[in-house]
Amino acid sequence: MATSEGTKEGYVGFEVPYLSRTCQTYYKIIGTLHHGVPPLIAIAGGPSCGSEYFEILSDVTEGRPKTLVLYDQLGSGRSTHLPETLGDTVLWTVQLFLDELHNLHEKLGIDKYDLLGHSWGGTIATSYAVQRPPGLRNLIIFSSQPSTQLLMEGHAEIRSILPREIREALDKYEEDGRATPEYRKGREYYTMHHMCMIVPMPPPIVMAFAWASKDPTVSLTMFGKGMFKVTGPMKDWSVVDQLSKIQVPTLVLNGAQDSARNFSVAPFVDRIPNVKWVKFENSSHMAHFEERERFMQTNKYT
Repeated sequence: MATSEGTKEGYVGFEVPYLSRTCQTYYKIIGTLHHGVPPLIAIAGGPSCGSEYFEILSDVTEGRPKTLVLYDQLGSGRSTHLPETLGDTVLWTVQLFLDELHNLHEKLGIDKYDLLGHSWGGTIATSYAVQRPPGLRNLIIFSSQPSTQLLMEGHAEIRSILPREIREALDKYEEDGRATPEYRKGREYYTMHHMCMIVPMPPPIVMAFAWASKDPTVSLTMFGKGMFKVTGPMKDWSVVDQLSKIQVPTLVLNGAQDSARNFSVAPFVDRIPNVKWVKFENSSHMAHFEERERFMQTNKYT
């Protein structure tokens, strides 16, 4: 259904054989799809964050033939939710989200595209890119890492510089699982200093996080409940040894206060043949809001 001139939103059916049912993937297209002009498909983080916080990327496509395509992944936002599958590690795999991405651009009739993945979305985008899909033209890896081990090491480095009382509260939560006021204060501190430094937090980011809090099925199943320790099946995920397979022009982005530390993104820079790395010195995990103008200019090269 069209919501305004140049904007369209709707759903595509996504067959999930394991569930013997058709799920629904919500999408939003900002601009108009043109044959032969690759749109920018943006993949949100989380898992389970909504895609609202990526509508700002229309800054990149505005006034150009390129179009922005957003979507909510299965288990997030306005797409199908499956809370009854909590703990089902056969269903919730990276491959499920690769299949969903392929289904989306196929159902929308998109044969050539650029891909941007943020945080967890970077996991999907990178895993997709190493398969050398024929339609991919450019890749943007935004505040993400090529392995869970590097993700945890990045969190550990940040944790080491947190105030002592914050570290202790986080440690206690990981020991007993009790979300005390001290723990919530620690999470808030971490968010304000390393997730989004804008105060108050922009509403689209608040909304994206709210979706993840409302239904944490995917994150709890794949990663576990800890903020700094992955206990789910994602703990062993890595594409480090496959990065040389990515042959398209690739842009790697992170912030100075980001959980995606310099050493975390280094394998992208070292192993992808055609790559450019840009670091945003006044940003954490949300450089597209924190340094909006520079971020958009950086990404207009695609």
